[in-house]
Amino acid sequence: MSYEDNATQLFIIGSHASHTMSPDLWNPVFEKLGNHWTYQPWDVPAQGEMQEVHNGLLAADVVGANVTMPHKQWAAAIADERSEQVSLSGAANLLIRQDDQLHAYNTDLIAVENRLAAKSHDHVLLLGAGGAARAALVALKGRIGTVTITDRNQDVAEELLSLANGMGTRGRTVDFSHVAEAATQASLIINATPIGKYPEDPAPWGKTRLTPGTFVYDFVYGEHVTGTIQSAIDQGLEYSDGWEHLLLQAEAMIPLLGLGEQTAAQLQLSLKRIRENN
Repeated sequence: MSYEDNATQLFIIGSHASHTMSPDLWNPVFEKLGNHWTYQPWDVPAQGEMQEVHNGLLAADVVGANVTMPHKQWAAAIADERSEQVSLSGAANLLIRQDDQLHAYNTDLIAVENRLAAKSHDHVLLLGAGGAARAALVALKGRIGTVTITDRNQDVAEELLSLANGMGTRGRTVDFSHVAEAATQASLIINATPIGKYPEDPAPWGKTRLTPGTFVYDFVYGEHVTGTIQSAIDQGLEYSDGWEHLLLQAEAMIPLLGLGEQTAAQLQLSLKRIRENN
């Protein structure tokens, strides 16, 4: 894929976009690659003026944008073209401009697929039912025995369960107050909520002991070890933290943006520097 010479702008769009690490991850990479691209945060509140954002993404100097909470379903809905994965999940975290159209992809989904879809999972607990949870569910299509979905918004959880059922995955929803009990029954727990964003956030299941062999996957990253991952560490469980997810989804962007093979190594170095400085 190639872009006009004046297309140099990439964004991350979200309600707290300026707090993400993506600009710090990508800008040193673009500098090393010498392609003159820049990556900037674009804070758009939950009830923001989305038509203005849509119009802005069609500007001639825009390459595309990552999209984070709470706009991933909006990104899928407004795209002119969608990958099969986006169409199925109803969520996109990457919009790429091609002429006067936006093409939607979901690299969250690709990241989860690459990390977790090599084997089947008897019982998956999905914490959250937004765009990240949708991506995880579709990434594991055909690899889930049963799924339990919990979200503070019960209607959203029921919508995600309908998607699971439509893909042939049986499951249930539970009230968020029952997370601890549900966690003890899971072989894979995926935290697709913002819980862990703050150092004082405990694991969603509190001090509950999980079943030996449970795998914990966390979308959240921070300067601290999240409560979710600390619980996994304390219990000797295998896990994948938000930093690993950040790298995996960034690597999935490389072919979509038409970047060279050396980009992956530069991303790894950039992430290493970020973590050393935190």
